[in-house]
Amino acid sequence: MNSRKDVRILLVGEDGVGKTSLILSLVSEEFPDEVPAKAEEITIPADVTPERVPTQIVDFTFQEQTEEDLEEEIHKASVICIVYAVDDEPSIVKIEEFWLPRIHKSLGENSRTPIVLVGNKSDTVEDHSMERVIPLMNQYPEIETCVECSAKTLKNISELFYYAQKAVLHPTGPLYNSEEKDLTEHCKKALSRVFKICDMDNDGILNDRELNYFQKRCFNAPLQPQALKDVKSVVEKSVTDGLKDDGLTQKGFQFLHTLFIQRGRHETTWTVLRKFGYNNDLQLSKEYLFPSLKIAKGATTELSGQAMKFLNFLFTKYDKDKDGCLSTTEVQSLFSTCPYMPWGPDVTNAVCTNEQGWITYRGYIAQWALTTLLDVRRTTEYFGYLGYTFITDQEDTKTAIVVTRDRKQDILHKQSTRNVFQCNVLGPKGVGKTAFLQGLLGRNMKYVASLDKDNLPIYTMNTVQVYGHEKYLLLHEIDIAKAENMSSAELTCDVVCLLYDVTNPKSFEHCSKIYEQHFQDRQISCLVVGTKSEMAEVKQECELQPHEFCKRHRLSPPQFFQCVDKITTDVYHKLATMAAFPYLQDGLSSNSHVILKFSIGIAVLAVIAFSVYKYQKNSKN
Repeated sequence: MNSRKDVRILLVGEDGVGKTSLILSLVSEEFPDEVPAKAEEITIPADVTPERVPTQIVDFTFQEQTEEDLEEEIHKASVICIVYAVDDEPSIVKIEEFWLPRIHKSLGENSRTPIVLVGNKSDTVEDHSMERVIPLMNQYPEIETCVECSAKTLKNISELFYYAQKAVLHPTGPLYNSEEKDLTEHCKKALSRVFKICDMDNDGILNDRELNYFQKRCFNAPLQPQALKDVKSVVEKSVTDGLKDDGLTQKGFQFLHTLFIQRGRHETTWTVLRKFGYNNDLQLSKEYLFPSLKIAKGATTELSGQAMKFLNFLFTKYDKDKDGCLSTTEVQSLFSTCPYMPWGPDVTNAVCTNEQGWITYRGYIAQWALTTLLDVRRTTEYFGYLGYTFITDQEDTKTAIVVTRDRKQDILHKQSTRNVFQCNVLGPKGVGKTAFLQGLLGRNMKYVASLDKDNLPIYTMNTVQVYGHEKYLLLHEIDIAKAENMSSAELTCDVVCLLYDVTNPKSFEHCSKIYEQHFQDRQISCLVVGTKSEMAEVKQECELQPHEFCKRHRLSPPQFFQCVDKITTDVYHKLATMAAFPYLQDGLSSNSHVILKFSIGIAVLAVIAFSVYKYQKNSKN
């Protein structure tokens, strides 16, 4: 698919070479009896152009226009056709002496605006002018092609404007180096990414099934058996190691595209590259990586079912040893189609791993869920790099994202529709926040003591059960230095965990101040948790003891946490449940009772329903 909205073709050249006649002959399909000094700008509708793109054709002449007009038109042009007369040597000389330097002056030496040389009046000579312009084409890479035509006999008139349009939509320069007769490095890099994405089983070759899927996705048609056989035959005869085990290697894949370009079929390679998100500069377009997402205030972002299928496919593809984990090498292979690694060394301390520090499947999904919640643009960006649209047959990466409803609606309905919850963890220094975060991953104090303090994340994420349903809980450690001056964004979460040290008499005072300063008047569920509960609890030096404080503020009673050996996991389930059922503050103190009443209510309704059914059955009998 081409992303351009239109093509603007500018015709320049010496007076008398036939610029205006070319335009008029194209429009009327006959040579004009009278030719004005300049043709009016014309627009060819998209439905009558080969590439289905609206095309403007602009004539320029110094007889009626100025240098300022030329400057403006050069900058507006998508492609510039320098017209010369094949029977007029001075008009050919002027190409190099005036027109090319003039265009460079306006656009710069490194301009990407393509140029087409047009030799008009081919009906007046028997010989071609190609030998005189080929040196120019070799010297100036921006010259896409040269076309000889005749406005009088209509020879190659349609072809001229087709090639001009093609020079814009399918330029040669970014793909192919004419001097070296080889693909450019940027093109090789892009095709390497395409190949890796299409290699579904990650075996280094494209088998028949993968080639057929590639053909269908890029060209909307299957590859016929004979055509596939012919392709393999050409590769086998032309390039060493182009085939392996009857499959196409990356070397063979790139050879085919070199062949397409050398035979003038640039559009084939461009169709493939654009299917995989590339623009004319062979960069992945912003629209491809960052599709527009409408996220209302109070809403969050999660992975869709389609995204989960895609991630499962990737994990299976790159888990070469099928051990249910991704080693460092396998992670690097997974992200080999990306410009840089998205996961730093702290990722192994943020999600679940095995004993070797390799990310498990659960940890892998959790890391993507974490990224999607905190930075959804990063998710769509990397899904783009990894080939989401190609693998899933989707138009864009927006289908990978689910935007939840506003949290106010969750509070109104007293139940959340979300699957990922964020819990902000606050507490004074030394209370054990790191141990609490690592506990979510099933890691005790012995493990925490071995951690590299330079790679400690402020987030951890794992799955927890909420009444039989699997949810993701994200713990976010708030910096103690920022706790008293938190921004609105830092206060945004689904539930708050206030930690205090049961062995430190001055610990709870910090929690009470933070609550009264930031959360007393906010509709966010808060849970007070006493850490180091395996040790003797001391009396807190504050106005109210933790249980009294919770009772006064209608909070759930304090919970207790330990992780020296066995980890108290109940507290994580409690936090996730409070996030999933966000009651107003006046209902938080009896959270469990409300859930219990709800469950009892369901049971009573079931008994009543059964009684009615039994009564109706007896009545019929």
